[in-house]
Amino acid sequence: MTDSRYLIPSSPVQFEEEIKKSVFITHLIPTPSVDVAKATIEQIKRQHKSARHNCWGFVAGRPEDSMKWGFSDDGEPSGTAGKPILAQLSGSGIGEITAVVTRYSGGIKLGTGGLVKAYGGGVQQALKLVQTIEKKITTKLRLELDYGLMPIIQSILDFYRADTVESNYSDSVVLIVEVERNLVDAFIQASINKSGAKAVVTTLN
Repeated sequence: MTDSRYLIPSSPVQFEEEIKKSVFITHLIPTPSVDVAKATIEQIKRQHKSARHNCWGFVAGRPEDSMKWGFSDDGEPSGTAGKPILAQLSGSGIGEITAVVTRYSGGIKLGTGGLVKAYGGGVQQALKLVQTIEKKITTKLRLELDYGLMPIIQSILDFYRADTVESNYSDSVVLIVEVERNLVDAFIQASINKSGAKAVVTTLN
């Protein structure tokens, strides 16, 4: 596991240009999963059902996770639309993003090189408009401890920037916390060591 953070788009953007009578509309949409990406593509296809082509590409997870990439030429010559779209997305360093480029054809042929430039270029221009936020990849942990250990555990929570998402105070204290994934091992070790192994830590996901 490398860094446990990556950039994602904060909101959709749209870029439109006309090239040799064809109108290209590039939609960039935040999509946190492959299923959401596919549903988003279908939604835009319905919105622009009179368009000649709705070509697309998505990076539906971490930017480097190629298992969650996808693309389609949607009837354009093979390799002229989907791959250039995906190349721009995967090279951007932004994750959880889908691009759909809608083309309303003007009847003038662009040629394969022209299509590659139009589809890839539209995404490149749209990416300049994207506002990003940082996403943390976290793991949920369950901690069970005596009340007397709370000051020690609280200091560990603060040090590792852990977020408490649930707490239950009865005979003992039970906390559900989220810790950045690359800090989990160190967090667990610190909790065990500083509590004299009296704090019980369980990984939930």
